[in-house]
Amino acid sequence: MPTVPHIEKHFTATETVRDVVIGMADGLTVPFALAAGLAAAVSSTKVIVTAGLAEIVAGAIAMGLGGYLAARTDAEHYGSERAREDWEIDNLRDKEVQEVTGIFRGYGLQGDALTTVVSAVTADRKRWLWIGGAVVVVLAIALFLVTRGGGSDLPPDSQNQAPAITVVVPGRTTIEGTITATGSLAARREMPLGVVGDGGRVVSVPVDAGQWVHAGQVLAVIDRAVQNQQALSAKANIDVARADAELAEANLERATKLIARGFISKADIDQLTATRDAARARVKVAQAQYDELLARNARINIVAPASGLLLSRNVEPGQVVSPGGNALFNVAKDGQMEMLAQVGEEDLAKLSVGKTATVVPVGTEQSFTGQIWQLSPTIDQQSRQGTVRIALAWHPGLRPGGFASATINSGAVSAPMLPESAIQNDEQGSFVYVVGPDDKVQRRAVKTGLVTENGIVISQGLTGNEKVVERAGGFLSPGDKIRPKLAPSTK
Repeated sequence: MPTVPHIEKHFTATETVRDVVIGMADGLTVPFALAAGLAAAVSSTKVIVTAGLAEIVAGAIAMGLGGYLAARTDAEHYGSERAREDWEIDNLRDKEVQEVTGIFRGYGLQGDALTTVVSAVTADRKRWLWIGGAVVVVLAIALFLVTRGGGSDLPPDSQNQAPAITVVVPGRTTIEGTITATGSLAARREMPLGVVGDGGRVVSVPVDAGQWVHAGQVLAVIDRAVQNQQALSAKANIDVARADAELAEANLERATKLIARGFISKADIDQLTATRDAARARVKVAQAQYDELLARNARINIVAPASGLLLSRNVEPGQVVSPGGNALFNVAKDGQMEMLAQVGEEDLAKLSVGKTATVVPVGTEQSFTGQIWQLSPTIDQQSRQGTVRIALAWHPGLRPGGFASATINSGAVSAPMLPESAIQNDEQGSFVYVVGPDDKVQRRAVKTGLVTENGIVISQGLTGNEKVVERAGGFLSPGDKIRPKLAPSTK
């Protein structure tokens, strides 16, 4: 039997035709009404025609301006909504995914089919951004028919079944706990050196920053011409004092020989003895003054009190220096370095002296092994952090004042571990979905800890015996009923 072919005809004209039709239908109504009213009140045909033409012109301007403003408002509204959606995709991705999930769930999609559809839409940013309400409806109906219709391999009563969701039972895993911290590098024992003696003009500086110096090595030579002359003068005073002492001794000896003859009295002998003793004392005073000058002159030059690495040099030849000024040199004793790591008070309680740490300076991939030698006895009231001092051996890559990160071994811990896909985050914090005895999912707040290659450690919130949704948490809501499917063990 012949059939008539079905041909669909659709209106394909542009929006201009629509605007013309609507404008004429609306715009010609008022001029005709105005002309009819004037015809009843005015007998002059010229006045009626003029008023009608004026109203047509005014109506055309008003309708055109109104159409332009309406179109412009629509465009601005569309632009603002598109920008808002664009921002939400970047900053509120989880919520946007939940919105798309809710739309498709409303059309009957569940389980793996829902996960597949949402993943396909959100994988393409342009598709995600441009998808509209009508497209969502059509796509949802089509996918619903494909996944749940006659072409599906599922049994007819599968529409009434809860979605099959993979779950894991994390148990407890023993891992080596670590704490990550940042801080600055410094010399463990820094020695600031300055002028000890009288000071003066610097003659030479034979060392420079970055060099190793030894105990007693001269770091800066200071002019001592005046001090040398003072030392010579003091030495000459010793000779003068000795000559006076020798003369006093000779006078006493001659007087002693004459006392038997009665030429000198006992009182004269006592006077000469006192003179001799005073002369001998003046020799000792002169010698002590001379030794003092030598000792003071020996301190004029700046010398290293111990071996170490010269960190800084703040003096140049010709510079006049004096006691009490700023440090001229800074030396790291024995070249020992350290890292001043800032650690939160909760993590600080897990550490102890002797724990090892791996330090990586900023700007390099080279790592250095150190050991905690001191824990801060106090906590900063503002930052709620304490300082962990990690001892490091000297190396050219360790520069005091530089920034570094440290991974500190805090000891073995036993805790549940989950894959990253099982952990969700929102404004309330991290959480997972736990399957209850009635196969309904429940939200459970958790606190995450160490991140490893095998997963993320859950420090609080789980015992390890719960059934936790592995991947589909972003497509579920608290109270949803599922068919839990235990994931195969990877241990």
